[in-house]
Amino acid sequence: MQTDTITYIIISGILALVLALFQYIFKSKKTTKIYWFLAFLRFASIFSILLLLINPKFDTVSFYDEKPNLIVAVDNSESISYLNQSQNTTDLIQIIKQNEQLKENFNLKFYSFGKSVNPSDSLSFNEKQSNIAEVFDRLSEVYNNSVSPTLLITDGNQTYGYDYEFMTNRYKQAIFPVILGDTITYTDIKIQQLNVNRYAYLKNKFPIEIIATYNGNSAVNSQLRIQSGNTTVFSQPISFSKTQTSQIVNLNLPANRVGVSSYKAEIIPLDNEKNTVNNVKNFAVEVIDQKTNVAIVSDIIHPDLGALKKSIESNEQRKAVILNSMEFLKQSEEFQLVITYQPTNNFRSLFKEIDRLKLNKLVITGTKTNWSLLNQLQKNYSQQVTNQTERFQPALNQNYSTFIIDDLNFDAFPPLQSEFGETTFTVPFETLLFKTVNDTQLEEPLLSTFEINDKREALLLGEGIWRWRAQSYLDEKSFNTFDNFIGKLVQYLSSKQRRSRLNVNYESFYNGNDNVKITAQYFNKNYEFDANANINILLKNKVNDNIITYPFVIKNTNYQVDLKGLEAGEYSFTVKTSNGNIAKSGELKILDYNVEQQFLNANVTKLERLATYSDGKSYFIDNTNTIINDLISDSRFATVQKSSKKVVPLIDWKYLLALIALSLAMEWFIRKYNGLI
Repeated sequence: MQTDTITYIIISGILALVLALFQYIFKSKKTTKIYWFLAFLRFASIFSILLLLINPKFDTVSFYDEKPNLIVAVDNSESISYLNQSQNTTDLIQIIKQNEQLKENFNLKFYSFGKSVNPSDSLSFNEKQSNIAEVFDRLSEVYNNSVSPTLLITDGNQTYGYDYEFMTNRYKQAIFPVILGDTITYTDIKIQQLNVNRYAYLKNKFPIEIIATYNGNSAVNSQLRIQSGNTTVFSQPISFSKTQTSQIVNLNLPANRVGVSSYKAEIIPLDNEKNTVNNVKNFAVEVIDQKTNVAIVSDIIHPDLGALKKSIESNEQRKAVILNSMEFLKQSEEFQLVITYQPTNNFRSLFKEIDRLKLNKLVITGTKTNWSLLNQLQKNYSQQVTNQTERFQPALNQNYSTFIIDDLNFDAFPPLQSEFGETTFTVPFETLLFKTVNDTQLEEPLLSTFEINDKREALLLGEGIWRWRAQSYLDEKSFNTFDNFIGKLVQYLSSKQRRSRLNVNYESFYNGNDNVKITAQYFNKNYEFDANANINILLKNKVNDNIITYPFVIKNTNYQVDLKGLEAGEYSFTVKTSNGNIAKSGELKILDYNVEQQFLNANVTKLERLATYSDGKSYFIDNTNTIINDLISDSRFATVQKSSKKVVPLIDWKYLLALIALSLAMEWFIRKYNGLI
């Protein structure tokens, strides 16, 4: 307690005593026991009130021991089982869990990981992907401010995510890799990588690039062949040696029929080859008979144009061309969709041509838009012309029903700049994105769609969409989510299909069975999203005619079904509601591919470098006897005694209030009883 506070308490006591004695002893000239008792009660009341105002406090210091954390992150992917290390891993986990010295010196935290990280010590070794970088990314959010050495039990073979070797720049803990596997060199040929476009065009040839690698000391010969069904469509001999360990084979195959065509690329295994799974890669190509050509028409230069072109062409079925208004008029019949960017005085002839060809269009406006002209060129909407600009942030309309839209966290996107004023529609429309100003959502559309006279149109009231694409990359480390959003908008605008109450979104084929998800939207008769529907998918295997039924589950404004683990093969499916009145059918193909079975050895070199960069130490699973002793004896991980300082009041204010009330009540009662008031 500070000296000033003690001084105030002494002064308060003297002042309270003086006032009490003055009133009941000096002023009344009486010294009976009742007056002395009343003086005491008055002293208690005044002193308690003054203490309540002073609120004296003092410091309390408590000491406690803080143990470091020991993070045990275990690879739960299929490669561990494939390398015959699952039992060794399970045994090591049991040794760690049962060791009393470790429990005494560390707070043990167990995590398992595959494609994602989970706080669990139960292992099944059935994860289809392994993302080691995700381990450090997630753990850094929790343990970077503590002492938390990390035991990483893995083979070091990552199949998904960023390179984990350099994650020590973010994860500031000592890492002790336990290497599951050995350094024995096995003779092995494998298809390291196969590059092929997802789509090809009818009666064209599509390119394929195959990178084959060899691990061994002697010269070997084999054969590369590609089969479609039982037919060999390509074959070529390949040779390797100790000095020539890789070959790149480029070829072209014809696209002769529309639909999904499956192929198998295979290198004939060697006689003494241990792993023959990585000699084969299945792939598929979807052959389409036309390409959607999109014209992006603008008479100004703006980064939005490049962003739109990149997003549209991320889907190989589409091609986007940036033209000015005069260039478009010369080749207008080549396009199925037109994006008119910030119409100016030169767009009068362009709009007439679009109407003549009955093309769908997306109109994007901004600060350079001639709204006086645009209001004249069409009668579907009109903008109040104020010659002032405003910045609008987007907010997703959760009830948008025209097609399926995922929430890209639009609320965090940068604002678009456009004309300030009200936009009035003369036709029925649906708002996809609302305008938001200063965190207040307006009931005005920022992006809307509508259909009139068998034509589809969309209106985006703002420039700066390139910032959305950049923000999407910052959030997701990929442009895919934004590009998919633009792709769905383009798909809707370029399609002639009628509106449906049941929309199903799926791929025609999937590479492996790890991430097979199908989404759907269902609407009632008023085309309002129905969140209470029961939707199922019936899958029929075309080979054995087995039928499997999965229910859809609701997720935001979509229904979703996860077909993870479904057997590879060709399937026909039907998505239908519980009453069976509405249904959609289709076909999909799941290719047989397991990336976790492509490895023969642990990635020893990378794990040893990871240990070096983080000031840790690496161990092989067959030599883990010293791990526990090394961790316990490491001075960096000693238990630390810490102190906690708290400032607490000398007397709780509740007790002071009770004392004040009690003393005043007793004083009043005694005075009343003795006729003093």
